[in-house]
Amino acid sequence: MSSVTAGVLQLLALIAALALVYRPLGDHMARVYSSDQHYRPEKWIYRAIGANPSAEMRWPAYLRAVLAFSAVSVVFLYLLQRVQGSLPGSLGFVSIDPDQAFNTAASFVANTNWQSYYGEQAMGHVVQTGGLAVQNFVSAAVGMAVAVALVRGFARSRTGELGNFWADLVRGTVRILLPIAVIGAIVLVACGVIQNFAGIHEVGQFVNQHGAGGTQQWNGGAVASQEVIKELGTNGGGYFNANSAHPFENPAPFSNLFEIFLILVIPFALTRTFGRMVGNLRQGYAILATMGVIWLAFTALMMWTEFAHPGPAFDVAGGAMEGKETRFGVAGSSLFAVATTLTSTGAVNSFHSSYTGFGGGITMLGMQLGEIAPGGVGSGLYGMLIMAIIAVFIAGLMVGRTPEYLGKKIGTREIKLAACYILVTPALVLCFTAAAMALPTPAGSMTNTGAHGFSEILYAYTSGANNNGSAFAGLNADTQWFNSTIGIAMLLGRFLPMVFVLALAGSLAEQKPVPETAGTLRTDKPLYAGLLVATIVIITGLTYFPALALGPLAEGLAA
Repeated sequence: MSSVTAGVLQLLALIAALALVYRPLGDHMARVYSSDQHYRPEKWIYRAIGANPSAEMRWPAYLRAVLAFSAVSVVFLYLLQRVQGSLPGSLGFVSIDPDQAFNTAASFVANTNWQSYYGEQAMGHVVQTGGLAVQNFVSAAVGMAVAVALVRGFARSRTGELGNFWADLVRGTVRILLPIAVIGAIVLVACGVIQNFAGIHEVGQFVNQHGAGGTQQWNGGAVASQEVIKELGTNGGGYFNANSAHPFENPAPFSNLFEIFLILVIPFALTRTFGRMVGNLRQGYAILATMGVIWLAFTALMMWTEFAHPGPAFDVAGGAMEGKETRFGVAGSSLFAVATTLTSTGAVNSFHSSYTGFGGGITMLGMQLGEIAPGGVGSGLYGMLIMAIIAVFIAGLMVGRTPEYLGKKIGTREIKLAACYILVTPALVLCFTAAAMALPTPAGSMTNTGAHGFSEILYAYTSGANNNGSAFAGLNADTQWFNSTIGIAMLLGRFLPMVFVLALAGSLAEQKPVPETAGTLRTDKPLYAGLLVATIVIITGLTYFPALALGPLAEGLAA
């Protein structure tokens, strides 16, 4: 069987698995966020944090709860790293430096999981499981809560109430993420992913370039339980520096495909949750179709660029194998790269810096689209709904009619909030990249020069501000400049858009529904889905094309 055929079969198997769970999972999540019932363990949590889960919140209160919870999480995770050297189970690792502790705390709370450290050489068991793994759950639940708040804005009328953040946070964690994570961790352990609290031990006998023998040191860890939520919550932070290319995290082709499935399953299924909660499943299918078209197009382009044979070395290897694991090959690596950069996951099973020029550009463009196809857990859905509002606004301009979406008028206030949402992240990416390239010290961290070196910087800030977390590799990001600026970009890129999303949700919830007429744009039809795809591509192209032309496009054309 050829590598291309194997890649197509993997893609078809992945699509079949996603289709199989789409309906039951989407309906389950809709029931979770629509229920008035509180389970006993949930009541214990509410009592412990002093929250009233039945109290409805308007958007300012909902936003304050999101920001307060996230701020406390940042402080807790920062302090946990700073005292690591005094904690049991630290494996002898010292406390984390202040700039790196800030970067890591901001990263995991913002659902970015950017890592400027070697996981197996810096973090002990307590920080990994009690700090980082916990944030993998709750940061994903925060994104889902904000997405559900926006959906309620469309579904409700003549009220500014968007639900209760604490109830949404706890239910998303207890009823959705935890059960799937438990089952997924068992599957990963069965595949060979490790799960223990072993200390550092020496393994193997190796021969170096001088012919002398030596050993390597490895430490164990609760890897399977962290790996599953790393993918399921579209987080991406690896237990080991090699991330999902490490055999302890991703040992076999089946585990690789299963991890890709985990990355995509909730973001895709949330479109059915959306359709169910607004009372129109066809609207959810239209959003699903838009996400699916973009995802399939990116996957096909990535496989084409990496399977292309421009020389004898590629012919022998069967594709561009540099930087890729032989146990996954071009197909498994390409599928993973597209899934992780079109969502906010950031996990990698290969090094994107080693991809072809155009292949590296595809990973970057996937993040620059806003990671909405299907996007991160929660953030993908609300990002796509923002783009849906922009699309109906453009359609309204074409025919001279006030735009409407799901029975809500898109007026001046709504379009301003949507415009602010789509401008925040590009401004962060481009401004920080320009500053890094203009100053002498940051540029010294680049391994490469020219277009590829510029891509390293552009990718780092694209990954941070879009809350992706994957690294292009080749860039030494463990400096005070990058730890500080990428940390700021991650926090602003996560929480500033949430301000506009929740304000928009509150504005929509206050409106009374507009009756559908013959002139109403049907947003559940293929024509609108095509308009939405075009809107996403054009807006992204106009924003990032000059920067892409200086980096991956220039490198790809010069190859």
